[in-house]
Amino acid sequence: MSLSNQSCGSSIDDLRRYQHHVYAVVYSVILAPGLLGNVLALWVFQAYVRETKRGVVFMMNLAVADLMQVLSLPLRIYYYLNHTWPFGQPLCMLCFYLKYVNMYASIFFLVCVSVRRCELIMHPLRYRSNRRRGDMCVCAAGWLLVCLGCLPFPLLRNTSLTPDLYTHTAPYDLTPNPYASSPSSYAPAPTSSPTPTPGPTSLVAVCFAELPMREVSPAAGWALMVGAELVGFILPLILVLTCACLSAGSLRVHRGEGEGGGVKDHGEKKRALRMVLSCAGVFLLCFSPYHVTMPLDFLAKADALGSCEVREMVLRCHPVTLCLASLNSGLDPLMYYFTTDEFRRRFSRPEIPESFSLAPRLSCTSGGGEKDLPLTPEPEL
Repeated sequence: MSLSNQSCGSSIDDLRRYQHHVYAVVYSVILAPGLLGNVLALWVFQAYVRETKRGVVFMMNLAVADLMQVLSLPLRIYYYLNHTWPFGQPLCMLCFYLKYVNMYASIFFLVCVSVRRCELIMHPLRYRSNRRRGDMCVCAAGWLLVCLGCLPFPLLRNTSLTPDLYTHTAPYDLTPNPYASSPSSYAPAPTSSPTPTPGPTSLVAVCFAELPMREVSPAAGWALMVGAELVGFILPLILVLTCACLSAGSLRVHRGEGEGGGVKDHGEKKRALRMVLSCAGVFLLCFSPYHVTMPLDFLAKADALGSCEVREMVLRCHPVTLCLASLNSGLDPLMYYFTTDEFRRRFSRPEIPESFSLAPRLSCTSGGGEKDLPLTPEPEL
C-alpha cells in the first residue's frame, strides 16, 4: 500500500467536502454577474461589428468563450451542492471539456486583444487599415486550435471502467482517491473513519475531477503537462507582458508629441493602454496561479511528492486556483466597461434602443426643409 493510502486515507472525505464547498461558493458568486455581463457585452459588440470596428471581433469571441463557461455553471453548482450527477455521462464530459476550452480560448483572445491595442499605440496607421476579415480568420483558427488542444482533458478520463468506479455507496465512500492515479485506489473508506450518518445505502454518480484517470506512461504525462504549460501559459504570458511594456514605453516616449496622420486623440491611446494593462492584470490574476499549481497537482495525484502534508496543501490550493481561472468570466465584462468609453456611453443613453443605430444623426430644420447632420464620429473600440 502506498504512503498516500496509508497516511492520507482518513482525510480524503474531508478534502472532497472542502473542494465541493469551494467550487459551489465561487461558482455561485460568478454565475449572475458573468451571465449578465457577457450577454450585455455581446449586445454592445454586435453594433460595433456592423460598423466594422477593428479589434472588436476578438472581444466578441472572448465574451462568447466566457458565456460558454458561465452557462455550464448551474450544472456544476448542482453537483457540488448535492454531491451527485444525475444528468448522464455525456453531459458531464461536455461540461468538463468546456471548462478548459473557456480557459484557453480566453487566454488566446486576451493575447489577441493585447496585440491589437499595442498595434494601435505603436502603429496607428496600420491599425486603422480594414482587416476585419483577417481578424475573423484568426478567431476561427484560434477556436480550432483550442478545441483540438483541449481534447486530451476529457479523453484522459476513463469512461470505459465498470460503473462501480463512478459511484460511491453511502455512507461508505467509494470515490476516486485523489492521491493516487491507479484504479486500484478506488476502495471504500476504512471503517475506522468517523462514524457515518445513518441512512439507506444509495449509489451516487460522480463527475468532473472525480472521474478516474486513464493509465498513461510518465513520459506521456509529462509531455502533455509541459506542452500545456508552454503553449497555453508561458508563450501567452510573454506576449501579453511584452505588449504591456511596449505600449507603456511607446506612450511615454510620444507623450506631448503630434501624431501626424495617426491617432489624433491622445486619450484614445490612453484607453488602449488601459485595455492592454487590464488584459495583463486579468491574465496574471486568473491564469497564473492555476498554471503554477497544475504541475504540483499532477505530482500529488501521481504520488510523487514526499509528504502527506505537502500533498494535502497542494490539493487544497489547486481548487482555489481553478476557481480563479473561472473568475475571468466575470472580470472581462468589467474590463470592457472601464477601458472603453463607448461601452459605458451605450448604457448611459436615455433611449437604449437608439444604441443600435449604426449611424446616429441629428435632424434639424434649415430654410424650408430638413437635413441630417451626422454626430461626432465614435472612437475606435
